[in-house]
Amino acid sequence: MKIIAIGMNYALHNKELGHTSINKEPVIFMKPDSAILKDCKPFFIPDFSEEIHYEAEIVVRINRLGKNIAPRFAQRYYDAVTVGIDFTARDLQRKFREVGNPWELCKGFDDSAAIGKFVPVDRFADVQQLHFYLNIDGKTVQQGCTTDMLFRVDDIIAYVSRFVTLKIGDLLFTGTPAGVGPVSVGQHLQGYLEEEKVLDFYIR
Repeated sequence: MKIIAIGMNYALHNKELGHTSINKEPVIFMKPDSAILKDCKPFFIPDFSEEIHYEAEIVVRINRLGKNIAPRFAQRYYDAVTVGIDFTARDLQRKFREVGNPWELCKGFDDSAAIGKFVPVDRFADVQQLHFYLNIDGKTVQQGCTTDMLFRVDDIIAYVSRFVTLKIGDLLFTGTPAGVGPVSVGQHLQGYLEEEKVLDFYIR
């Protein structure tokens, strides 16, 4: 399986990071399968970064093999959603951007893609009207709604499938809203999809 992630997909998040240009196409990056963190296992802060940020987002699970998928058929290619955390080594990201290098090391390190319990997509009337939020130590630090995405889920799937064949079990991280910030040892992270808790783990 592979992890396909979307960068800069919420306008307010782009603003908080200082991105003023408007993207005409989705910004795509990948994470390896070794980035997956699941089953409530703790996230251990790596020794190569002094500024690991959380980025909560909706994660979509692919359930069919697909290539060159038309947007109107894209909903047939995923069956479940959850809340995930795209952990980012922000200090490394800034360094890489300054010299024009790729993002992979600051985004794709081990355990950098935390995922919660998946919920069947047919439980929801519209995947583009999902509310989600992240609590740290019981306080809401980030919240969003898929209505605010710059690129919709179906359009992202259509776009990505032009370049990369989607396979059963692939995961699509759809971008994070405003409110990202650093994590520290001992914190308790809980992610909610609508009012259902689907993600629950500690920082070590």
